[in-house]
Amino acid sequence: MRIGFLGTGIMGAPMARHLADAGHEVAAWNRTREKAEGLGARVADSPAEAVDGAEVVVTMLTDGGVVEDVIGQAAPRDTTWWQASTVGIAATERLALLAQRQGLAYVDGPVLGTKGPAEQGQLVVLAAGPADAVDRCAPLFDAVGSRTMRLGEAGEATRLKLVLNHWVLAVTGALAETIALAEGLDVDPRLFLDGIEGGALDIGYAKLKGPGMIEGELPVAFPLGLALKDLDLVLEAAERHELHPALAPALRTRYARAAEDGLGDADMGMVVEAVRRASAR
Repeated sequence: MRIGFLGTGIMGAPMARHLADAGHEVAAWNRTREKAEGLGARVADSPAEAVDGAEVVVTMLTDGGVVEDVIGQAAPRDTTWWQASTVGIAATERLALLAQRQGLAYVDGPVLGTKGPAEQGQLVVLAAGPADAVDRCAPLFDAVGSRTMRLGEAGEATRLKLVLNHWVLAVTGALAETIALAEGLDVDPRLFLDGIEGGALDIGYAKLKGPGMIEGELPVAFPLGLALKDLDLVLEAAERHELHPALAPALRTRYARAAEDGLGDADMGMVVEAVRRASAR
């Protein structure tokens, strides 16, 4: 298929590359042009050029406002739009209305996974929207992901993504707190990782992130600043549904403190530094 791909950052670049590798004709655009190069796609000079003649338009951008702005510049008409960015409930509703005005079949399709799974083509695609549009995008989902969860109407995928992101952010925060607690008690935090190994409490994520968090050095799989954005979307959704979570606001405080300390571009696991500093007070 002819694909207009808008946004080739940490997640978008490997997705666009997998689509090109699968034989699709991809035109990629990114505000920083260099990030759209070397992906096996034709590099477009503008969003409008990228979507010209596209059978499917894909957006993988920072937030809802950016998606609205870029789609406004691209102005696609009468095609299918796979909106893969994590934008929250309110923005998803606005984007669905925008799609309706422009004659676009709107697929609410955020993905679960970070840089590693994206590079390996092992994302989980959460797909909601008109059945025929989801069917049309199925080969694209298969190119970037290990499985697709087909849901109902647009908005359902976004709500599930917020739930899943809350879990990931909570686990990361709990891991950070546990490491800092061990250090504060003069316990080698590696013994914590050894202690849970092979048992019911063992999770691969602790082994993936824990050693780097202990060392204070992690490759960027997902920036902390975007994790903070996702927490804000979780809290926005909770308020909208008149829910009063206790954990999410506490997590936000930790991630916000880390961002204020200059760690916004670091991996989200570096929230451990904010926890360490708070524990030392």
